[in-house]
Amino acid sequence: MTNHSTTNKTPQEPAASPDSFYGLGIAPGILDILKRIHFITPTPIQRKAIPLAMEGKDVVGIAQTGTGKTHSFAIPMIQRLSQTKGMGLILAPTRELAIQIDEAFGVLAHPFNMRTACLIGGAPMEPQTVALHKNPRIVIATPGRLLDHMRQWHIILDDVTMLVLDEADRMLDMGFAPQINMILKYIPKQRQTMLFSATMPKEIMEMATHHMKLPVSVEIAVSGTVAERVTQELFIVKKETKMKLLDKLLRQYRGSVLLFSRTKHYAHKITQSIRGMGHRAAEIHSDRSLNQRREALEGFKSGRYRILVATDIAARGIDVSGIEVVVNYDLPEDAENYVHRIGRTARAGQKGHAISFATPDQSRDVRDIEKLIRATLPVSRHPEIPSEEFTQESQAARHKPQGKPSGHHHHAGRRFSHHR
Repeated sequence: MTNHSTTNKTPQEPAASPDSFYGLGIAPGILDILKRIHFITPTPIQRKAIPLAMEGKDVVGIAQTGTGKTHSFAIPMIQRLSQTKGMGLILAPTRELAIQIDEAFGVLAHPFNMRTACLIGGAPMEPQTVALHKNPRIVIATPGRLLDHMRQWHIILDDVTMLVLDEADRMLDMGFAPQINMILKYIPKQRQTMLFSATMPKEIMEMATHHMKLPVSVEIAVSGTVAERVTQELFIVKKETKMKLLDKLLRQYRGSVLLFSRTKHYAHKITQSIRGMGHRAAEIHSDRSLNQRREALEGFKSGRYRILVATDIAARGIDVSGIEVVVNYDLPEDAENYVHRIGRTARAGQKGHAISFATPDQSRDVRDIEKLIRATLPVSRHPEIPSEEFTQESQAARHKPQGKPSGHHHHAGRRFSHHR
């Protein structure tokens, strides 16, 4: 695999202005659309991936969440399909992400009279079948639902010339490997393939080796890197004190808040409690129907709900700009999900803040997160809430802090946040 680092420029890479979409090989018609929707400056992944994709190369894009990956493949796909025959297929792990990709494509595709179809589980088959009968040029699908339509001969993949696997690591985590392999059997070998992922486990390497032709790897951030402009802080509190602390913090922050709970049961209880405090809140997890999830997400985007309570199903499926704070009410089971969760704030160059609650016996979980992000989470004390220390036993499990010890960050009387 060829590796294009973020600093070394290779001879075949077109010269591109870092602060403009001009010079990336994008057609004037698409540049006009980007200008109209106020896309002025490409993100690093867009700057690297778009010229390669325009040349028809297979691309493996490794970039943290919230870095503009969707347009890294949407722009080249629209442009190439407008010049040639064929169909584009994008596979995504969750319904929310598929809907989000479909929305992004719609803005670019409609001026070219290109139809899209979005095939997701939890929604009725009939409207999707109608959309497929209209011969869409671009199909965005979750793997299971695409196979449902294939089995009923609603869609044949013989015309696929461009394939995108988005959030590939997440699809493998969710057990979609057998479905993806099945789908790949029905797609022509002569195609362009792009694979985007936040991390690069060996399974992704194997997938790239087996299903791609000399892929060019574009890595923008080291796996486990948090969004650049997000500040982080940690509160050590007893389980029974969490809600009281949350109440204080929700009064302190005025903007939109995305809150993560470990289970759907707790997500529901937390939502009820937040509403009891007088805040507008909605919940999004696997027990909610697709319509309920969509209503919650749209309501959060529009400001009807100030707080969205979610489980990890939404950690990568929410693309909402302007989220002021992400609250980890419960630490994630998997440290990797910490990066995805807090990547929901500080998107597209904005500032953001992430607050995590840990109980005194969770220092091992905190250590795993710190190892992944290569930084020590600064510990804060809220002036009105009794704070805790990690238990002696669990403190021993925690690694030695890198840099200043977290005790250095204890400030009574004010919130402490620290740039990473």
